[in-house]
Amino acid sequence: MPNLVNLENVAISFGGPKPVLDGVSLGVETGDRVGVVGRNGGGKSTLISILAGRQLPDDGRVSPVRGLRMASVTQQSQPTGATVRASVLGGEVPDHEWAADARSRTVIEGLRPGGGRGLDASVEGLSGGERQRIALAAALVQDLDLLVLDEPTNHLDVEGVRWLAAHLLARRTALVVVTHDRWFLDTVASRTWEVVDGRVEQFEGGYNDWIYARAERTRLADAAEQRRRNLARKELAWLRRGPPARTSKPKYRIEAAEALIADVPEPRNSVELVTMARHRLGRTVIELEDITLTVPSDPPRTIVNRQTWRIGPGDRVGIVGINGSGKTTLLKTLAGERVPDGGSRVLGTTVRLAHLSQDLSDLPLHRRVLQAVEDVAERVFIGGREHTASALAERFGFTAAQQWTPVSDLSGGERRRLQLVRLLMTEPNVLMLDEPTNDLDVDTLQQLEDILDGWAGTLVVVSHDRYLTERVCDRVVALFGDGRITDLPGGIEEYLRRRDQQLETAGAVRTVASSSATSGTSEADKRAARKEIQRIERRIEKLDTREKQLHTLLADAANDPTRLLDLDAELRALIAEREGLEEAWLEASVD
Repeated sequence: MPNLVNLENVAISFGGPKPVLDGVSLGVETGDRVGVVGRNGGGKSTLISILAGRQLPDDGRVSPVRGLRMASVTQQSQPTGATVRASVLGGEVPDHEWAADARSRTVIEGLRPGGGRGLDASVEGLSGGERQRIALAAALVQDLDLLVLDEPTNHLDVEGVRWLAAHLLARRTALVVVTHDRWFLDTVASRTWEVVDGRVEQFEGGYNDWIYARAERTRLADAAEQRRRNLARKELAWLRRGPPARTSKPKYRIEAAEALIADVPEPRNSVELVTMARHRLGRTVIELEDITLTVPSDPPRTIVNRQTWRIGPGDRVGIVGINGSGKTTLLKTLAGERVPDGGSRVLGTTVRLAHLSQDLSDLPLHRRVLQAVEDVAERVFIGGREHTASALAERFGFTAAQQWTPVSDLSGGERRRLQLVRLLMTEPNVLMLDEPTNDLDVDTLQQLEDILDGWAGTLVVVSHDRYLTERVCDRVVALFGDGRITDLPGGIEEYLRRRDQQLETAGAVRTVASSSATSGTSEADKRAARKEIQRIERRIEKLDTREKQLHTLLADAANDPTRLLDLDAELRALIAEREGLEEAWLEASVD
């Protein structure tokens, strides 16, 4: 079969010294799932814009197959209707019609494009992220041959990213996607395009395969590429020590790649870093004592209710939760930028705290890049090594020439990189990062992780980027909407499992409550309600049995602190699940 779309010798330039794309020829086949990677400003968005027909090249030809059904969602896409319903479905389609269509129902339930407002909410006044979800949902409900997406995960939480990956894998639509989310790329992509120096290098497989190929390519490079080679080796070592790699086609010299990482140490020595952190920070870092946090609504919504949480020296913690669960509010409270509604915050006397927020307004737009960095400090010690302001800026992608660019001329991704450099130049010993991956390319993320590997301090991260959280954090906590800060020994996998259980229980409650509230309920509905009550009771009985076992195990593990922590975390998770089930039982039992 012919390709769905072909690019033949495509070139485009925006007046710079080098063309953005130069003689690019490639095609998208039926069933392809292509991930597009490359540095910010390297031409990724330009490439897919030309591919989708939104932009004309200066030279070359773009040839889509006749009758191609294609949708494209960019970072500038906007809803097309006055309401969420009209924007997603193309008109004021009644509920019974869209709910009868499996694809529309799946997309609307999975993406929740109206959030808590529902499909009939007005588009006016919605945030940029909410508008992006609406535009994404409008594309996904269509029957398409080709879907072109530019950073679709930017405004999704962890479970939203998982849902999108599963949805794209389940449908037969060809896909071309620009993304910096490495977990998403590795899960979805069957091919990878790397945009570099005006060319497009093509690789089989997703992120894991691309890293193999990149490591082999850098192995053969000259000495000037030594730093990049070391980063690729460290990244490979991280990938290979995790779950079995999802290498799809062994087209590269796997043996050579394995030889690259034979002597690479672990990404970080956690024991050594914690010891160093204790010397720098002492015992007390940040302690939240019996705090309560609420957010304005009608009535006010409590996101944390009388919780005590202590962050210690060398802790590396990731905070997860759905959008709107209060992650940023909790992070601001840790940083001292928000006063809790109840309780208190204790800060260690030696703490030097730095907070990377999602706001870029703190950058000096009238200064040049290097000046903006040197305004903070001219030299910094990180990981036991001294870095000049210029050297650290270069590590984050600012070449010697680019360091004299006015800050006002930087793109959003470049400003984010500059914000990170300025933050690190303060030499903090406690670092708080709120969605640090936003607008950052894969190369910059690798540089950030490399720096954090040798960073002896306390780290708290809020991120929807599953790969980053698993890569740099040793511990994960979650906000489930129950007022607690919940430890998750199983990390993000445990979070997703518990969210599935939470949604399943909530759905059962709504079903039973709806049946009970309906006048003249049929005997079949009553039997279904009784069956659901019995299912909840059986689950509660199992949890009660496990709780007794845990108490016995806790007594036996009195002299094993690590085992005690794991068992205690499981016990608290069990109690939280049981309380939710008991509430569901009470609601279901009301006639």
